Amino acid sequence: MINNPFTTGQPQAYTDIMEKNHMEIPWHAYADADSHVLIAKAGLIEKASVIGRVGLIMLSCGTGAWRVRTSMNRLSRELGVTCAVDVGLMSIEFNCFDGHDCVSQSLCIANTGVNTAKLYRMEQFVDSFPHEEAHLTGEEIHKCLDEIERIHALYSPLRLGLAAAIACCAFTFLLGGGPVEMILAFLAAGIGNLIRTKLIKHHFTLYMNIAVSVSAACLVYALLLNLAELIFHIPEFHEAGYLCSMLFIIPGFPFITSGIDLAKLDLRSGLERLTYSIIIVVVATMFAWIMALLLNLHPQDFSSMNLAPGLHLLLRLIASFFGVFGFSIMFNSSIPIAATAAIIGAIANTLRLELVDLAGVPAAAAAFSGALTAGLLSSLIKKYNGYPRISLTVPSIVIMVPGLYLYRAIYNFGIMSLTEAVSWFAAAIMIIIALPLGLIFARIITDKAFRYCT
Repeated sequence: MINNPFTTGQPQAYTDIMEKNHMEIPWHAYADADSHVLIAKAGLIEKASVIGRVGLIMLSCGTGAWRVRTSMNRLSRELGVTCAVDVGLMSIEFNCFDGHDCVSQSLCIANTGVNTAKLYRMEQFVDSFPHEEAHLTGEEIHKCLDEIERIHALYSPLRLGLAAAIACCAFTFLLGGGPVEMILAFLAAGIGNLIRTKLIKHHFTLYMNIAVSVSAACLVYALLLNLAELIFHIPEFHEAGYLCSMLFIIPGFPFITSGIDLAKLDLRSGLERLTYSIIIVVVATMFAWIMALLLNLHPQDFSSMNLAPGLHLLLRLIASFFGVFGFSIMFNSSIPIAATAAIIGAIANTLRLELVDLAGVPAAAAAFSGALTAGLLSSLIKKYNGYPRISLTVPSIVIMVPGLYLYRAIYNFGIMSLTEAVSWFAAAIMIIIALPLGLIFARIITDKAFRYCT
């Protein structure tokens, strides 16, 4: 039996405390001693609790180290505190100084994810802090943060499944698929992401979420294809679309934020995010490959649709809009933010595709141009509506991430077709490098604070 100093003093069983591997932090306990004192005049421990909690909530939303540190610094300056922060993928270590005392804290989250609705609310909190929350007590501030932490998924698992279905259906067209592949990918991806959101809701581990949802999407696609062959006598080459049914798993947010963190020499956060992204891609592609072997599926090229250039351009704009909109909803964006990101993505992704087809620009260079365009448009729009830049940029370019290339690389590695595997893998790596570079240079052009290492 041990006592928790932040409880009423009643002993608790050790097994009760250890129910969760990451113990919950009793934030309100830090404000008990100065519950009636304004935060600006409170003690350093209480100030540090507010600063650390703000950083931790920002981190839980999926944003990078640059934004987490910037938010913590803004609160620290307002409270007369000097703060030194080290940010990772799931943890923050920081020291707070006020000229007399020093407080060190190490905080971590139990799991990482993306929640752009919560991120938007946190940015509003940080922006309004000097005028509003700075004139509240620590207890009142923690109550405000309690409300923000309760912003979970805006959409039900069924709606998130529909969002994934729309995104992957649009993705299928943009990759060259026709109506049959689009319909099958719509149904398979919807069911796959529905299963994935249910598993996440029940806190199942990352590996299980990926393996089960990707396997389910591939299985549903294969079953529906066989059913369509029996009923409608469609040809077998439509099986190429099964790759698109699993693209809802693409780790767009950690991929892009890792590149931004590395650009600012936040190596710890950047490398941890990159590792997390690689884990997702490797597990997803491995299980997709296993399912392909079991179901006798092959990653073939799509058949040509022979559309007129003008019509193809229009359909690309529409598909890019709905693809980005679906991914943005999956990131828990509100409808206005999702629609704004979708407009940016429609312009940027269509530009990328047209550069490849009409101007013969290499895929990586076109990806850089598309990401640069998305970054510039997002910065312009942010000035007028205040939406978090990352909530607009990442969904607008996640549709450019070459998930198909990565899968084909793993598939060919698996069957020991090494020359083709290396070719697909090299093409994917070039595009993956180009995407964050485009956003980084857009940020350098439009954000003075981002140009310097200070």
